[in-house]
Formats: sequence, structure tokens, C-alpha cells
Amino acid sequence: MLCVCSAAFRPPNRVVLVANKAQKKIEVLIDGKLFTAYIFLGAEVLKKAVLYPIRTASGTVITRGWPLDPRPNERIDHPHHVGMWLNYESVNGHDFWNNSTAIDPAHSAATYGTIVHSGIQKMQSGRDHATLVVTADWLDKNGQKMLGETTTYVFSGHANRRTIDRITTLTALDSVVVFKDVKDGMFAIRLARELEHPAKTPEIFTDANGIATTVPALNNDGVSGNYLNSNGIEGEAAWGKRAKWCDLRGTINNENIHVVIFDHPKNVGFPTYWHARGYGLFAANPLGQKVFSNGKEQLNFKLLPRQTTTFRFRTVIQTGELNYDTTNQIFDDFSTQY
Repeated sequence: MLCVCSAAFRPPNRVVLVANKAQKKIEVLIDGKLFTAYIFLGAEVLKKAVLYPIRTASGTVITRGWPLDPRPNERIDHPHHVGMWLNYESVNGHDFWNNSTAIDPAHSAATYGTIVHSGIQKMQSGRDHATLVVTADWLDKNGQKMLGETTTYVFSGHANRRTIDRITTLTALDSVVVFKDVKDGMFAIRLARELEHPAKTPEIFTDANGIATTVPALNNDGVSGNYLNSNGIEGEAAWGKRAKWCDLRGTINNENIHVVIFDHPKNVGFPTYWHARGYGLFAANPLGQKVFSNGKEQLNFKLLPRQTTTFRFRTVIQTGELNYDTTNQIFDDFSTQY
């Protein structure tokens, strides 16, 4: 009788996955509140699946709204920066990073690839965490499959913290696949205006195809972001430096927020270089070594036919204090997993 009663009053799942086939998304709820959603709208809207939007434990949105849900005073550059994603700028000469519906391939010299969601392998809600396993195909310019992808997301949260683990395995098919050392990659999030670094002047950024994007200077009211990496380097100086983690700190409506991305010791290129820009792009690029080292290193990572590689990243979104020692402990814990 005691066992029956215990089972009857077992606490319900706190972290719940809810599929919405009509809107092509899977929502992640923690304690009944929306945390994020895995959205796979298709190549006619997005050239890869993403997590969007992403919220703190209090419900504050930390991702940029544009182009899916524009908000006042946001930047409207880089239309391919949507939510949280993983892709790369040069895979057998195909640019997966910069591809978006804003580009007309017929009028571009660049060769673009597309990542297409292909299936949901597992959806498991739970008391402490939820697990989502999805698959995708990396397609070349002719729609032929270049890489197979299997990604496991683990979502968790408590009190003032939310956590996303992404474990992505890429498998080459019948040909060698080369990831050329380039700047734009690999695991990334585009953040809300408030979490950018204050900027006084416009800047121009050029991708590997020579296509330039101007990022204008805007009003800095309420803009408060500041990077800190595991080696103690702060601000925009964190860009192009190796570190095992990087923490972007800022304030949105008086809520003190940390967004921390953790590399994993098993990843190729560990500790990763950080493609962490002041205008709101926060990315880990373990494969762009020649660019970030000014030619002192070179990787040009290669997968042989049927060979696999796995990338593991953790993102923590914290409201309130998150000190250096605690962040290192989170890294140590993550390092023993996956």
C-alpha cells in the first residue's frame, strides 16, 4: 500500500517537451514556463534548425528577435544569426554559416549549403531534465547530402539558472569532408541588444567570400554586455582568444544576467577560439585556427568517408551572481559528461 501511494504522489515532470507539428517546433517548458523551442521551419524560412527564443528563469528573452520577431531598437544585420545554432562557413567549399533567405544564390559568387531537419529520434520529459534527439542532413548546392547530423539536446533548470547541453555528431558520407580554417563558426548564439557591448563607431565585417556587412553604431542606452573568459580576458579582447569557457555578462530591465558557453575537452581544437563580437554574436569556433592565430596554427579538420566527430557545448543562462569559481566548477562537471 505504501508503494502504491508513493507512486501516486510522485512529483510531476518539471522539464517538459511539447511538440507543435503545425508550427514545426518543439517547446521546452520548465515549471510550466517557456524556456526555449527547437524550431525547424524549413529552408524556405531558415537554412538550419535553431533554438529560439531563449529565456532566463524569470522569462526574460536573451536572444535577438529580428528577423523572426523584430523588437524596437534592435540591429538588423546578419539575417543568418537566429537564436542558437551550429554550422560552419567552409565545408568542402560550401558556406553553411552565411546562408539565409536574404541571399539570392543566382546573384552570388559564394557556394551555399543548407542544413535540413530530417527527424525526431527521441523526446523525453523528466523531473530534472528533458532530452531531445534530432537528425539533420547537411546538403550541398545541388541538394546532395554531404554530412549526416545527430544532435542531442539536454535541457535543465532550477531557481535562477537554465542550462542547454548540445551534443552534435557529424558523419561524412562517401567522400572526404574538409572544414577549412575560417572565421565564421561554429556553435553560436545571437543575443538581445541589451547584452551587446556599447559601440561608438560603425564597423564592417567581411566573410570568407568577400561579402561585407556593415554594423552601424546605435544608441547605447541600456546596452551593458561585457565578456570574461576563463583566462581572465575581458571585453572585446576575448575575441580570437582560446579559453575553456566564455561568460557574457549584462543587464536587461535590472535583471543581472550571465550567458556562459563551455567548451568540452573531447572537442576538436580544445580549448576553442572565441568568435565573440561586441555587436551580439557570441560563438565558439574550434576549427578556425589559422585565422585566429594569424597563420601560426593550421588545422583544416578533415573527416574521411564514414568517419564521425562529435562536438559538445554547454550553455548556462544565470540570473544573479555567478562567480569565477562556480563557473569553473560547472566546466569541471561538464567535462566528466558525454
